[in-house]
Amino acid sequence: MLACPYKNYLGVDCFGCGMQRSFIELLKGNVVASFYLYPALLPMIIMFLFLITHLIFKFKNGGTWLKYQFIIVVALVVINFIVKLSFIG
Repeated sequence: MLACPYKNYLGVDCFGCGMQRSFIELLKGNVVASFYLYPALLPMIIMFLFLITHLIFKFKNGGTWLKYQFIIVVALVVINFIVKLSFIG
């Protein structure tokens, strides 16, 4: 796995720390473990899949749905980061 330069230099997890481990657990079929490692991964994957299908099929309100999905993903990333800083840092 790739080492996080942010964590190496500052000693604190970055916004994306845990995503690689979460993705590997997801590939193994461990959805719960994947969620615990990085809660934003599944919504992020869903958002990108919806983006691809929206680009192909041009859904009527697809852009609006993508905005809401993006807000949810960003909120999960920020909440995950704050929780990690609060309990680990």
